[in-house]
Amino acid sequence: MSSETNAPTATRTRPSFVLGLAEVKTVERVSPSFVRITFGGDELDEFGTPGDVFDVRIKLVFPPASGILPPVDRDDDDWWGAYLAVPEAERGSMRTYSVRDLRVGPDGTEIVVDFVLHLEPGLTGPASLWASTAAPGDAVLMAGPRRGRPDRGGIEYAPGDAAQVCLVGDETAAPAIARILEDAPRDLRGIAFIEVPQAADELAIDAPKGVEVHWLPRGDAAHGLRVIPTVLDYLGESTGDAIVVQDAEGEDMVWETPVYSGSGERINAADTATAERYFWIAGESGVVTTLRRHLVKGLGIDRAQVAFMGYWRRGVAMRG
Repeated sequence: MSSETNAPTATRTRPSFVLGLAEVKTVERVSPSFVRITFGGDELDEFGTPGDVFDVRIKLVFPPASGILPPVDRDDDDWWGAYLAVPEAERGSMRTYSVRDLRVGPDGTEIVVDFVLHLEPGLTGPASLWASTAAPGDAVLMAGPRRGRPDRGGIEYAPGDAAQVCLVGDETAAPAIARILEDAPRDLRGIAFIEVPQAADELAIDAPKGVEVHWLPRGDAAHGLRVIPTVLDYLGESTGDAIVVQDAEGEDMVWETPVYSGSGERINAADTATAERYFWIAGESGVVTTLRRHLVKGLGIDRAQVAFMGYWRRGVAMRG
């Protein structure tokens, strides 16, 4: 008998992310600007970890004009390479979303995603258009973290031992803020500011009792002109001068966390564990950049206390 026969079988390490076919189970118009879609299917059974979702990012692939999803081998460990190998006309559109809820029950895993319906000319995109007409039985490809992985890929929320949190976002960040608060310890203390198109877009959040949630309908105001002065007033910065939302056109999307800087800035991540207050700010990139300038340069808040994340840019069709 050869030594190869006696050699132990190598354990295959599965990739940290999984790609699966996600079928629409239910569609609910929960407010004028939000449609809530519940996905299911056998290929989601390894997807995510209930109770430990927070602001995890997932990728959704929507079908191209043909209505046929790209022929990607979903068992291929290099599914990303396989996706890029599909001709562009057959590839469909990939967009990034947050998970509003993740449920595991007798019938398998269900992933709930809240889609913002930006349907105005010049503001809409393939995801909003798809969601506006989605029906049970429709399908997308969904990529996200594999269940049980210790690295918790795609999660940026990391308050450390901060005594309080301040969560800020627009309608695109509302699902992530809601999930963060519902997965957070029940003794969490802090405040959340969420700017939405109109008052009817205020949605239920099971937040800890120690967290105040403020919904800020913008109405006819420009994007960010409700949330920016409200946050600065809360932090004690005078807003006597008119607020000017910084133009992010031509810049990379701002993405700065306590452990990562998209601009290459050096961060002392060790300071995060001892921060008194942790800030999580996400949404339209120009609004996020404006708040970043005020918090870091104006108020002198340590970069290690803040995560700034540009989810989208007004007037620009985002990819991936």
